[in-house]
Amino acid sequence: MTDATVAIRNAVKPHLATLEAGDAIIVAVSGGADSLALAYAIIKESTVNAITPIAVTIDHQLQSGSEIQALKVKTQLEAMGYHKVRIEKVTVSTKSGIEAGARDARYSALEKCLKEENSVKVFLGHTRDDQAETVLLGLARGSGTRSLSGMAIENGIYIRPLLSLTRRETVLACSELKIEPWNDPQNDNPDFSRVRVRREILPLMEEKLGPGISAALARSASLFRDDADALDEMAQHEIQSSVLSDLDCQRLEALPRAIRSRVLRAAIYAAGAPSGSISADQVASIEALVTSWHGQGALNLPGGVKVERISGRLSLLAQNPKTNP
Repeated sequence: MTDATVAIRNAVKPHLATLEAGDAIIVAVSGGADSLALAYAIIKESTVNAITPIAVTIDHQLQSGSEIQALKVKTQLEAMGYHKVRIEKVTVSTKSGIEAGARDARYSALEKCLKEENSVKVFLGHTRDDQAETVLLGLARGSGTRSLSGMAIENGIYIRPLLSLTRRETVLACSELKIEPWNDPQNDNPDFSRVRVRREILPLMEEKLGPGISAALARSASLFRDDADALDEMAQHEIQSSVLSDLDCQRLEALPRAIRSRVLRAAIYAAGAPSGSISADQVASIEALVTSWHGQGALNLPGGVKVERISGRLSLLAQNPKTNP
């Protein structure tokens, strides 16, 4: 084995070591270099820990011939030694854009497979390059520390063991192992913001600011994550000691803004707003009811949530849908 292959197998080992003998895991494989290198490392290392890896490739049905590509990936995985490979066809909603719709459909399918296979974890092939792209996109959108912290190596059921490695290493590993990765045409489509970051913005930054930008952005993500975790923990103490549908404005105003905004978001979602439906501007408007009160009216939020300041308290309630007589 050469350096790249060894590095990828070494990245996988500690995560498999935390599992129990007989555990099943899902390995998400698109057919690209990152996921194929991950799949190879897992199938080789899983025998040491008596882990059962089940490979899953998602057919998003967005391109002509996608089912043929899915079958090719299945053949590659079986040649590696996978005894079970699932092809999951999904329907992508374009309501929030193709990128977001494809991601949501993909993760839903992976979670379905996890349950159906009685698996304990889902392994994903994201690399340091993906992390850098995520941080840059977050900066461009004016995101807070949680979004800027990027992807966690471990987050619930998901494990991303290759986040400290580069895309160059996964490509090199595939070359060493004589594995032919698929180059998804969507990864060259400049209509997608992530593609523009990958193909244009990051190379320009490397050219103008010097090498090491991706590594620096990934390092920033780690630092942001530490900060976000600490702030979340502080906010959690306040959340647990509060009645989220009836908050004391004076107490809220005394909190640091980073904590107050987290408490408000928790209260909004607890009242019934759909997860992820609240924008920073909406949170700012709610904060104004606390910190810049001058008789503003009630605010209506997604999910039928109504936020209103009454006698120095912030009321957050889900409005009952009107029914026709």
